[in-house]
Amino acid sequence: MVVPISKSNSIPRKPSFKFLIYGRTGWIGGLLGKICEKQGIPFEYGKGRLEDRASLLADIQNIKPTHVFNAAGVTGRPNVDWCESHKPETIRANVAGTLTLADVCRENGLLMMNFATGCIFEYDAEHPEGFGKGFKEEDKPNFVGSFYSKTKAMVEELLKEYDNVCTLRVRMPISSDLSNPRNFITKISRYSKVVNIPNSMTVLDELLPISVEMAKRNCRGIWNFTNPGVVSHNEILEMYKTYIDPDFTWSNFTLEEQAKVIVAPRSNNELDASKLKTEFPELLPIKESLLRFVFEPNSNKSGGAAQ
Repeated sequence: MVVPISKSNSIPRKPSFKFLIYGRTGWIGGLLGKICEKQGIPFEYGKGRLEDRASLLADIQNIKPTHVFNAAGVTGRPNVDWCESHKPETIRANVAGTLTLADVCRENGLLMMNFATGCIFEYDAEHPEGFGKGFKEEDKPNFVGSFYSKTKAMVEELLKEYDNVCTLRVRMPISSDLSNPRNFITKISRYSKVVNIPNSMTVLDELLPISVEMAKRNCRGIWNFTNPGVVSHNEILEMYKTYIDPDFTWSNFTLEEQAKVIVAPRSNNELDASKLKTEFPELLPIKESLLRFVFEPNSNKSGGAAQ
């Protein structure tokens, strides 16, 4: 990129950024901090609780950020079924807290990068499984099977009214750290049985650096934050068997059988990632991204650190 010559002959200055990140103890929040360290971007983790407006204002006044990243919230432990029996706590974090942070950021002229979920859709007659027609950013959520997804759909609808928010719809996040229990690959490799349904997914090693670039570009509005295309559970486990553990085996069961061992239904869908692909043409299709960022670096064959 050619830097225009300044009329005053002064050296062009790089734009300076300082990020305030919420979600220090979370998976995405921790990875964002590492990306900032690697890129030399000054950052601090917020100390305030999302639902406590005064503590958020104190963070902003003390840290003086240029952008705020919200990777905090409740997903439930060990999974989203927790939210079914902890509804007030889920609302407090995922709805009240997120809206309070967005409002405080708006009041202070700050862009908020909000890590949301794409698990607010399910395949339907207009978007059937296997047809390659994904849900777009402007489509109305149609999945309310779990309370977690219900709160996320509610808050997304309200955040549309805030012009200082960039909502990133993450789905079934995956990273190269195959020891992380929150990694979708790690999860399904430990299940006794899995369903086999094609889904849109997010390879964090590729997409989280893109979220940092989106902040620098001041991107706003809703974005399907997944790699283009879909991949099924069996396709991922075949890759796992090929690259990581040749002795690995698994078995499938139906959605009806799955329903007997979980409290709330799970979302299965394809999101249309063309908006993100247009902004970032280098974005890899899901299967290519899995190979490049996850399986090849961890491969037994290449002498990588299999975990």
